[in-house]
Amino acid sequence: MSSVRLRDRLRPGDIGHVVYRHGVLYARERGWDHRFEAYVAGPLAEFALRHDPERERMWLAEIGERIVGSIAIVSGEANAAQLRWYLVEPDCRGMGVGRLLLHEALAFCRATERTHVYLWTVTGLEAAAHLYRSAGFVRTKTEASERWGAPAVEERYDLAL
Repeated sequence: MSSVRLRDRLRPGDIGHVVYRHGVLYARERGWDHRFEAYVAGPLAEFALRHDPERERMWLAEIGERIVGSIAIVSGEANAAQLRWYLVEPDCRGMGVGRLLLHEALAFCRATERTHVYLWTVTGLEAAAHLYRSAGFVRTKTEASERWGAPAVEERYDLAL
C-alpha cells in the first residue's frame, strides 16, 4: 500500500484511460456492452471541460506509472456532491486502494462544505458496497435496468455530511 500514490491533476490520456478501463472491466465482469462506456464517457468529458477544481475533482491512484484506480466528486443536487467513476483494477483490489480513494473523496466533500454526497452503483459489487456502508452511506433506492446490454439492479447510496 505504501507504493500507492494519489494525484488529482489530470494529464493527457487520463480521461480516455478511465473511460477505457470502465468499458473493459464492466464488459468482462458484468457482461455490459459499449453503451456503458458511452455512459461513462459523456459525463466524464463534460467534467473535464468544466474543470472546476474548487468544487469538483478526480483522483487517480498510481503504483509507479500505472493507474490502478480512480474516483471523482462532481457537483450534484443543491449543495450535494456525487461520487463517480470509482474503480480499482482487479489485481489491486484488497490492497486498500479503494478505501484510500474513498477517504480522499469524502475529505474533499467535507472541505468544500457539502451537506450530502450520493452515488449510483449496481448490486453485486460487494466490496464497494461494504466500503460505502463502512463510511456511513445508506442505500436509499434500487431500480432494475437493462440499459447496458445485460440486466442490472442499480442502487443509490446517500451520506449526510
